[in-house]
Amino acid sequence: MDVLFWIILITVIIFVLSGLKVINQYQRGVVLTLGKFTGIRQPGLRVIIPIFQQMTRVDMRSTPIDVPKQEIITKDNVTAGVDAVVYFRVLDPAKAILETVHYKYATSQFAQAALRDITGNFELDELLSKREEISERIKEIVDAQTSQWGVDVEAVKIQNIELPADMKRAMAKQAEAERERRSNIINAEGEKAAAETLADAARIISAVPGALNLRTLNTLERISTEPSQKTTFLFPIELIDAIRGRK
Repeated sequence: MDVLFWIILITVIIFVLSGLKVINQYQRGVVLTLGKFTGIRQPGLRVIIPIFQQMTRVDMRSTPIDVPKQEIITKDNVTAGVDAVVYFRVLDPAKAILETVHYKYATSQFAQAALRDITGNFELDELLSKREEISERIKEIVDAQTSQWGVDVEAVKIQNIELPADMKRAMAKQAEAERERRSNIINAEGEKAAAETLADAARIISAVPGALNLRTLNTLERISTEPSQKTTFLFPIELIDAIRGRK
């Protein structure tokens, strides 16, 4: 009798302990009683009836899932690889368990399909320059579907756009040509500004008596301080003017 008593007691203790469940603060427990939904358990220590009841914990935190790289063909017939990340949060744990087999996997698969469909409607230049707009359109489409599962899509971000090697080389040449064009324009503008400055200086010097002589003396002083050997011939400005007058 004593052995039977202890066996029964241990069996009852195990049965009771198996019905004790701890739900973390960021979780909710979806309870099914004999296969029928009977309620949501809040965080804390909760009791269910073993064998008759089953509880599934649902994470209510914002969760990121990676959308694997998808091979797409843009509107202008360029093949590219695009991947993204989706941030979602469960708002209704009962729907997340009852309306779909695996809400995380379902959300990921639907996001992949939406990524292929939306990006294929844009040309390559638009795909590279309008990431935010494309991400927002994907979010709207995915969110409209996942809301039926009690899931809210918070954001979709396109991460990488992988282009073919020949396309990368063509874009690099285009960028190099554009940089060279801008450099030539800047150099031409600099030469034009320098020429205008020299012309203004020449007009000022020619208009002021003695300015050219002072400029000449300044140049001679600068040359004389250099260590290299030079021979300098000086001609009076009047002599030069006289020779010009005879000509």
